[in-house]
Amino acid sequence: MSTEIVTVDIGGTHARFALATIAADGSITLGEPATLHTSDHASFQTAWEDFARQRGGSLPPSVAIAVAGPVGGEVIRFTNNPWIIRPALIPEKLGASRYTLVNDFGAVGHAVARAGAGHFVHLSGPEIDLPASGTLSIVGPGTGLGVAHVWRDGAGQYRVQATEGGHIDFAPLDSIEDAVLARLRQRYRRVSVERVVSGPGIVDIYEALAALEGRAIQALDDRTLWQRGVSGEDSLAAAAVDRFCLSLGSVAGDIALAQGASGVVIAGGLGLRIKDTLLQSGFASRFRAKGRFERLMAALPVKLITHPQPGLFGAAAAFASEHLA
Repeated sequence: MSTEIVTVDIGGTHARFALATIAADGSITLGEPATLHTSDHASFQTAWEDFARQRGGSLPPSVAIAVAGPVGGEVIRFTNNPWIIRPALIPEKLGASRYTLVNDFGAVGHAVARAGAGHFVHLSGPEIDLPASGTLSIVGPGTGLGVAHVWRDGAGQYRVQATEGGHIDFAPLDSIEDAVLARLRQRYRRVSVERVVSGPGIVDIYEALAALEGRAIQALDDRTLWQRGVSGEDSLAAAAVDRFCLSLGSVAGDIALAQGASGVVIAGGLGLRIKDTLLQSGFASRFRAKGRFERLMAALPVKLITHPQPGLFGAAAAFASEHLA
């Protein structure tokens, strides 16, 4: 017997809603997602009601919610929008008798565990499927840097652990990265990998490269730099994108070593947007460049998840694990 739920993925700018059907065998089918701007709604409840109107006025009494932030405590707050969620009031406010709350990158972990092989693109290592047992490290550059890991037992069961691995120290490997670090240290006492390996990090990489070449620094935002760099219309922005890919490879390799990974997945909206650039970059060589452990790193399959809605899919998978297992 199948179960229909509402699945929600809430970030700072957008809240995505969809209906999902979870079949008796655990497979998940997503309906067409609706993307709402958080700034257009006074609260999560009014956004929920808007989605309900779009779907004819009623919604299933079960909901899975992925949120960009910690999910513990009596009140869930968001960094970049004024919404709050009080978990204890979800049954009353949303009419949901069953609910699951999961960190947004924890949801990505569930998506990695459940998505089929067709939702992954090969980046490095042997061209094999991700192993069915052991630890999968997940690294996701976006507005920040998400890090999680999934442990699979080889018999279909798994556990997801979201972490704060994006806040480990940034370790430069050459003189250019030394310059990036020096620039960031002018503003931050401690520089984490998230300051470099994230969407906004491209600005500091670009400005450090401009300073090295003695160029006047243009004040460009990260969206503009990504567009110019990926398209190749600005050679310095393109060099910054290449440098970003190198640093992402290094960080992903460090995370894999720390977590004892048997495979690695790059996730996050940014990774998907620069897929073609990533494939042609020095990402793979930097991932493997771990000295005495280079052979070990070369043996790890590294994939990019290409599922169009990993947050929605993963939240539904988290609900299935909690309520239907």
